[in-house]
Amino acid sequence: MLQDNNVRKLYIRYFDVGLSPQTHEAIPITPIRFQEKGQDFDIVPVIFIQNKVMLKSGINLEELAQKTVRLVEEINAKNKIFCRQIQIDCDWTLVSKDNYLKFIELFKKISHTKISATIRLHQVKYFKKTKIPNVDTGVLMYYNMGTIAADSLNSVYDRKVAKKYLKSLKKYPLHLDFALPVYSWAVHIRNQKVIGLRSKLNVSALKEDKNFEQTGVFFKVRHSNYKNGIFYEENDVLKIEAVSSEDLKEMADDLNDNSPQKPNEIIFYDLDEFNIKNYEKNIFKEVVSYF
Repeated sequence: MLQDNNVRKLYIRYFDVGLSPQTHEAIPITPIRFQEKGQDFDIVPVIFIQNKVMLKSGINLEELAQKTVRLVEEINAKNKIFCRQIQIDCDWTLVSKDNYLKFIELFKKISHTKISATIRLHQVKYFKKTKIPNVDTGVLMYYNMGTIAADSLNSVYDRKVAKKYLKSLKKYPLHLDFALPVYSWAVHIRNQKVIGLRSKLNVSALKEDKNFEQTGVFFKVRHSNYKNGIFYEENDVLKIEAVSSEDLKEMADDLNDNSPQKPNEIIFYDLDEFNIKNYEKNIFKEVVSYF
């Protein structure tokens, strides 16, 4: 798939930054281990910083920036990776924004590399309040727009929700690239309450499973059973939230119509064998051609 689409760049999650349950200090969570070298690709390390890290009072941001840069450099050195850019992913809030913006400044200064940051739709619309990180480019995460709920709406992509924000793109001062979703999940509902998200559920297999009965995007559990290690009680409901090829084209069309300038990149999230099987081979080129 990568060869067919002439993909040269991979955004790879290196590690998360969270808080230790014992000490409440910032720590790296599950750093990546490379099983094979990605020498044919331009690799961009992605660091996801949990918002609670930026909410911690008295946090030493300079030390955090130094440790984060050092760990990226250690992973790169061990795997002989040279990177031209690092991406910081954080869903910062009005309360955490001062710490986050300062962290970005320090990280940029210490790392001596180009920095990109993920941007959410609400941060585009209300940028005067949420502010704009001092990065080289932003990546608009054009997904996770709604609330994960027991209703029939799709929380991954909802055009009605998106349209409330799209017109704001023309006023946003930072250059944006776009990240589009190619993942799906099922919302596990019991007694009208969401009890979890189930990833990598094969919808075709569900349709053939006599324990489940389909009605639109919902699958009702007819008989209690285990599937992929999860127990489903009789009358539980699974709501499938997915993004079709037509949805992707619609997204591209809407973004293109509302963008003040062309994106340099279209990023698809996320690269996973299970996700890619759900799309025809040429969809990625088709989507990119809209811009």
